[in-house]
Amino acid sequence: MIRIPHRAIVFVGDGRKALFLRNEGDEKFPNLKTEAVFEEENPPSHAQGSDRPGRVGKGSGRRSAVEMTDWHEIEESRFVRHVAAAAERLLRGEHSTSLIVVAPPRALAELRSAFHDDVKRRIIGELDKDLTKHPVDEIEKHLLAAA
Repeated sequence: MIRIPHRAIVFVGDGRKALFLRNEGDEKFPNLKTEAVFEEENPPSHAQGSDRPGRVGKGSGRRSAVEMTDWHEIEESRFVRHVAAAAERLLRGEHSTSLIVVAPPRALAELRSAFHDDVKRRIIGELDKDLTKHPVDEIEKHLLAAA
């Protein structure tokens, strides 16, 4: 069950976009207001890479292909670390602020490992959904439905 205390931060993000929302309402009637937005252009890997995967010789004339670098995934991981650091800066300024994290399962797993211990201690709820493309009022509805 997710309750959003007054002044709590709700982080809604994925590998390309992150919203920091603050609850200006109370637990019963949340009123989320945008605190910060991070968005990054991350084209697919084929648009970022410029070369074919390499090949490795295995002796006696045989060669094997090397797996292609997934630039898109690398960029998403970098973005997750960037917003995790932003969450730390935001929460460090406020000693009693709680955090609710909303992200798709893969991004949620990356965030768990990227968040500083101080941030992890403030997490009071998680929701494994991708709500980054939803307006704030719909995000409120999803959180209330999860409560």
